Amino acid sequence: MTKTTVKKRGPRTKSKADIARSIQMMTEQYGPFDQEPRLPPTDELVFTILSQHTSDINSSRAYHRLMDRFVTLETVASADIPEIERAIAPGGLAKIKAPRIKKVLNRIQELNGSLDLSFLREMPLEDAKAWLRQLPGIGPKSAGIVLSFSLGMPAMAIDTHIYRVSQRLGLIGPKVSADKAHDLLEEKVEPDAVFNFHVSYINHGRQVCRAQRPLCPECVVGRLCPSRKKFMSKSDLTTLEAQERQSISGISGAPIPHVPQSKTPDLKS
Repeated sequence: MTKTTVKKRGPRTKSKADIARSIQMMTEQYGPFDQEPRLPPTDELVFTILSQHTSDINSSRAYHRLMDRFVTLETVASADIPEIERAIAPGGLAKIKAPRIKKVLNRIQELNGSLDLSFLREMPLEDAKAWLRQLPGIGPKSAGIVLSFSLGMPAMAIDTHIYRVSQRLGLIGPKVSADKAHDLLEEKVEPDAVFNFHVSYINHGRQVCRAQRPLCPECVVGRLCPSRKKFMSKSDLTTLEAQERQSISGISGAPIPHVPQSKTPDLKS
């Protein structure tokens, strides 16, 4: 007798309508957000490398020091690695980031003949992502940041905060990897909402939906969240669900992540 294999259904995830509603609620809480491009695409790529495993303040300081020292990225591309290391030292991990920056810039020059990446704006999104991902050490997150923040394209950039919030809200399943989340969420979020999704979700993850001890009673999208029962006692959850209104946490007008902050005085040159 042939044994029938029953394929298990994956966990239910939020509909496009629910996701759109969550973006609207978070944008109303944390926004409005300025979508003006902040850096040219190659500068954005360098800043993205500098921002890895450090704060926005430190990465901003490292970027400003780099440009003060070399003025142009063409000069950075031809500089010696120890010189780049000294310039970006405030950002941390300079011995890793300096050779990575130089390698990426040199590869762009080899492939494109110049460091101008503005041509990516004219490419289909998938082709533009693929072009950036051929660069050494550039994954879907870094590519998404460049395309979204610099070129205004609807590319996802899933960082640890967005990934955590998306899983807790049920936008993606619990076993979906961060890399796979980029493709899944691009299918679920309307192109004109991708920027607000990114900025509002990252602010929500930083301010409210924290990795440890999330502020569930004060969450603006708490009614949409299937995970809050994991973090609240039954009595507290019952009380919260009985209330018609919710208190709201999170600061409106929050800074947009992944872009250099205003230049601050450097105490050490």
